[in-house]
Amino acid sequence: MLRSIATVSISGTLPEKLSAIADAGYQGVEIFENDLLYYTGSPADIRQMAADLGLQITLFQPFRDFEGANRTQFATNLERARRKFELMHQLGCDTLLLCSSVAPDTSPDIDLQISDLRALAELAEREKIKVGYEALAWGTHVNHWHQAWQRVKVVDSPAMGIVLDSFHVLALGDTLARLDDVPVEKITFLQLADAPVMKMDVLEWSRHFRCFPGQGELPVVEFARALTQRGYRGPWSLEVFNDGFRASPNGATAKDGYRSLLWLEEQTRQQLPDTDADLVSLPELPQFHGPEFIEFATSPAEAKKLGASLGQMGFQQQGTHRSKKVSLWQNGGARVVVNHQPHSWADHFWQRHGVSLCAIALRVSDSAVIIARAKAYGYATWQGDVGPNESTIPAVCAPDGSLIYLVEEGDDIYARDFELQPTDSANGLLGIDHLALGMEADSRDNWVMFFRTVFGFTLEHEQTMPDPYGLVRSLAVHSPQGEIRLALNISQSRATQIARSVACYQGAGLQHAAFACADLPATLDALPSGSALALPIPANYYDDLRARFGDSEQAETLQRQQILYDRDSSSGEFLHVYTRPFSAGRFFFELTERRNGYAQYGAVNAAVRLSAMQYSE
Repeated sequence: MLRSIATVSISGTLPEKLSAIADAGYQGVEIFENDLLYYTGSPADIRQMAADLGLQITLFQPFRDFEGANRTQFATNLERARRKFELMHQLGCDTLLLCSSVAPDTSPDIDLQISDLRALAELAEREKIKVGYEALAWGTHVNHWHQAWQRVKVVDSPAMGIVLDSFHVLALGDTLARLDDVPVEKITFLQLADAPVMKMDVLEWSRHFRCFPGQGELPVVEFARALTQRGYRGPWSLEVFNDGFRASPNGATAKDGYRSLLWLEEQTRQQLPDTDADLVSLPELPQFHGPEFIEFATSPAEAKKLGASLGQMGFQQQGTHRSKKVSLWQNGGARVVVNHQPHSWADHFWQRHGVSLCAIALRVSDSAVIIARAKAYGYATWQGDVGPNESTIPAVCAPDGSLIYLVEEGDDIYARDFELQPTDSANGLLGIDHLALGMEADSRDNWVMFFRTVFGFTLEHEQTMPDPYGLVRSLAVHSPQGEIRLALNISQSRATQIARSVACYQGAGLQHAAFACADLPATLDALPSGSALALPIPANYYDDLRARFGDSEQAETLQRQQILYDRDSSSGEFLHVYTRPFSAGRFFFELTERRNGYAQYGAVNAAVRLSAMQYSE
């Protein structure tokens, strides 16, 4: 599979872009016209630069507003095409992308459009150029791919086919159901992009919010599967217009793009196991059994303070590490590790971020598979120093430099590493329900790609939540069977709680850790701190609960314990309570109870929680 990307997809000057693209592993590149126009060298110089980097120039684009113009303009357009073909010969590229016209005065006469396209095809054939006609989703008269094919079919030239772009097809709700009508040799080129589902003008959506396959919500896997089934074996090329990508370091963006192509190949192969297409094959995901523990990097003083906070939630210190200044805290099935070992990896993390979540441990059936997947997708792995007879736990490095430990099912890491003491598990927690991470807005796509590729996590639809000082956008990801849940939170405002947290951590960091209870009211009643643990919630909130659900007795119980409440359309219920932040701008904790299959995160209560935290500061 020849993997390619358009230069418009990443930031930088043209030489910088080509270097980043080659370093990321691509074999091909689409040259966007503006990148060529603004380059100080010649097209022949670009050709040589690409060749020196081992890159094939797969496409030159875009050629705009050609068909259906008035006859004077058409003559100009044809001469413009001739000059572009000359340029392409110097560039060493034989394929041109022709966009359907968006000119408001273009003729709706199909016969005239076909005549114009035929003239272009005849010129292209003489010049040994292939033209791929692409239906822009906002084209004046041609905005669906089958309309482009209708015209190309009549032109009937070996020099003209169609370009299929996943965004232009899927953004309009189209499918490739009629693809069998198109001879495979008439599919000139394939462009790939994903996007979040948004209700907005399609041009604005396309120009600012595209993303790499797997980072959005469009059915790109089904799109790639249909083309593979049809027999398309040409380049898979990314064309992404994204404000964040254009403002981010091009090396990291190019690498994420390459990973997205691998991910899409992997997903396509899973759906077409017998295909002869040259698609990557990666180890099948192991079974996830849930979070095993979370680990905080602290100073010695912060370790004591954090231990006191955990104690308020019923955690007890179960063990002390045999060779390091690390303590293990447990409440039922929930475990927290507190690490203040000097000159350690955790100490290095603390030096950069302050008291913070430095690691998450996941219980899996086969850690070696995850490590192999991480390496295949180009992510770093980590192995720390261990003492004699201590556990060796492999880990993958997350985008912020924190670790994802991989603990195999049945492996008792605690007895080997800690001096343990018995703890009281009565009314214990069930485990870690979910984690919420705050991060810079432009970095969330990196996190999405990480969890999608290495761990095979699924995306949920983004939720927008009001903070007193702006909006917070939350995107949840979860393991295939839902055993592991994370919320990835961002905010464009500089004053929201998320933004202040990111500034405090100097990067991504834990917003809150949620622990699951079988019976939240009973758990709170059993805690020494009781309802004093909870973030104070305004009485007005509970008056509204009474009005919405009509259960005054339940509302009275919830108010007494400062519990927040949500109910879904299937009568699933969610009870949750928050603590105050551990320190200003940093993490806090949540206790949760899910009833009757409730699978969300109580987003309806986010606004009151964010406001309550503002009042409590």
